[in-house]
Amino acid sequence: MAAPRLDSLEIFEDVVRHGGFRAAAASRGVSSSAISQSISVLEEALGIRLLNRTTRSVAPTEAGQRLLERLKPALHDIRTAIDDLNQLRERPSGTLRINAPGPAVDHILCPLALRFLGAYPDVNIEIISDAAIIDIVEQGFDAGVRFGNELAQDMIAVPLGPALRYAIVASPGYLLKSGQIKQPHDLIAHDCIRRRFPGGSMVVWKFKKGDEELEINPKGRLTLSSAHQELQAALAGSGIAHVFEDYVREPIKQGMLVELLPDWKEKLPSWYLYYPSRRHTSAAMRAFLEYIREYEWP
Repeated sequence: MAAPRLDSLEIFEDVVRHGGFRAAAASRGVSSSAISQSISVLEEALGIRLLNRTTRSVAPTEAGQRLLERLKPALHDIRTAIDDLNQLRERPSGTLRINAPGPAVDHILCPLALRFLGAYPDVNIEIISDAAIIDIVEQGFDAGVRFGNELAQDMIAVPLGPALRYAIVASPGYLLKSGQIKQPHDLIAHDCIRRRFPGGSMVVWKFKKGDEELEINPKGRLTLSSAHQELQAALAGSGIAHVFEDYVREPIKQGMLVELLPDWKEKLPSWYLYYPSRRHTSAAMRAFLEYIREYEWP
């Protein structure tokens, strides 16, 4: 059996991670046919099929999955070893891959990354917006972003931004038509815009006023999967939305939305950037962590 080329193994990982030849080709700046040819050469060298191909999807075979599980940490270690040479240079370089929920990307991570890129022109950042709880090491990410109480024990966490609060909002038109809200239990009789998590569960609305805490399972005809969608639905007068304050500050200021039950806001932990404690941290990641620690949050 001929020894496979390292770049072919990297291409195989890219194809699985991106879910197809075309997306992998775009990420590498080459043609789809070049990616397909590289995979064919790799399979021939190994003497076993690694991918099941259809006209619509590409997925690893059992052999491909077993190879991938061993390949990801090995490739990460190789990239990190190469990236360590950055310590001998004046400026860090390399690529950071970060997984984070949409709200964290919109209001914290993306603005922070844009400023960081200006300070470190040799570093690339890839941010994947995803609310699902994943294994960032298995999925090939350098770091992830979650709430402080959702982190695995073998992770190092760095606070990312201020504490969070949800806001309950509706359009003036909706309230004129459907009536006012004076306490959380009044929401039961209203058309609430619900949200479903990637895992399938529905978001529960939590409230706190002094020592009193309660939860509401909202009812409504519209169920969505992102804060952006909820905001648009609320602006259109489709019901009452439950979103982070960051999404609605300007619409409230402009009179496009009305905040409800402001005395019942529950204070939440801040976002946290987390990364593996047992894996060597790249020079680019170290620079990003230092940038976060010195950043002055508004």
